[in-house]
Amino acid sequence: MNETSLLRRTTDHALAFIDSLAHRPVCATAAPAELRAALDRPFPETGLAPEQVIDELVRDVSTGLLGTPSGRFFGWVIGGTLPAAIAADWLTSTWDQNAAIYACSPAAAIIEEIAGRWLKQLLGIPSSASFALVTGCQMAHTTALAAARHHLLADRGWDVERRGLAGAPAIRILTTAARHETLIRAARLLGIGDAAICLLPCDDAERMQLPYLEDALRECPNVPTIVCLQAGDLHAGAFDPFAEACAIAHANAAWVHIDGAFGLWVATSPRLRSLLAGAERADSWATDGHKWLNLPYDSGLAFVSHPPAHRAALSQPASYRIEIDDVRDQADWTPEWSRRARGFALYAALRSLGRAGIAELVERCCAQAHRLVTGIGALPGAEVVVTPQINQGLVRFLADDGDHDGRTDTVIERIQASGIAWFGGATWHDKRVMRVSVSNWRTNDNDVDRAIESVRMILVEI
Repeated sequence: MNETSLLRRTTDHALAFIDSLAHRPVCATAAPAELRAALDRPFPETGLAPEQVIDELVRDVSTGLLGTPSGRFFGWVIGGTLPAAIAADWLTSTWDQNAAIYACSPAAAIIEEIAGRWLKQLLGIPSSASFALVTGCQMAHTTALAAARHHLLADRGWDVERRGLAGAPAIRILTTAARHETLIRAARLLGIGDAAICLLPCDDAERMQLPYLEDALRECPNVPTIVCLQAGDLHAGAFDPFAEACAIAHANAAWVHIDGAFGLWVATSPRLRSLLAGAERADSWATDGHKWLNLPYDSGLAFVSHPPAHRAALSQPASYRIEIDDVRDQADWTPEWSRRARGFALYAALRSLGRAGIAELVERCCAQAHRLVTGIGALPGAEVVVTPQINQGLVRFLADDGDHDGRTDTVIERIQASGIAWFGGATWHDKRVMRVSVSNWRTNDNDVDRAIESVRMILVEI
């Protein structure tokens, strides 16, 4: 079989999978032992025909695929993939460009430049900010906080890129319990350490309480400090008071970073963008493309309002680089050198939706999340814990014997095993809850109705 025939055959496999999403189980149905039995063959001494390899790969992984592209996946904040983004991503693999510098792929460099400008317009980020396309919010945090580290230590006469952190002034991070674990990992990767993270109290709406922020900054005025705020936290979708927090932080020479992994996208919605009031005053921002924009994995976005600090933290000259005037070399702004040309799928998705399409997607997901949480919460034996203000909500399930945590975990397991819908569990305010998250463009009213009905039936059965 020639290359063209193989790729057409593979296209048929891909389309069959997409066509199956409406009816296939959302859960993976194979146990680890089954997957190992199917996949763990002796390493071949001689190569196999490519069509055999692909056909067997499709067959052998089928029962081990989680239905995250399905409209009935409501677990972690995972989007589907827009048709234009899938198509552009296929072409990205075919074109096989190394999007490290302009000279490696002029088209990849220019398309990132344009997409970055569009994103700043969409998300309300100052046009003067620099940006980076990375693998996800984990590396977006790492990129932004590397710029913060450079900026804060340079202000104190310390060249961290040359001298490292040994002997440098210790940096601290002020945030709340609503912070995501990726922030902790970024602090570890950058040598700041998770012991440097200080959690400030939240109010009843899960927002940082400003008096505690002000006190923490004034108590240690000479300590280089990063204040990390939330734009849509993972459980309650909470938004910190950005304008006030930025004013307090900047008055005390602190850097403000906003974790907007998905919440930053409410900037596109006329109805919801007020939640981000003042967010444009921050020093850096992080978000994902593979959540609410529904790009393929992996896609993260970092923005920094101090481009010199951003570039100084990450750029690395090399004698073999080809320097070209008036172009942007991507490697100067990202932690990677060799890297996938993520900009093609991003560009295609932005053009296919437009500003109005992104706003409609965001608002529709929020409406569906509200329907799910209130619909499930109204069932006998269920309780709403957090009603969504955007696309995140929490419910739990009540037990006659008072073991609500155990009951909640049992119901979640039964829902996942049913294959009709997929929700995940979490511990929130010392109680077990079921997280409800909607960020997939495919989710429709029928998906929501089927999910609520499946939960109702499970509550009747157990």
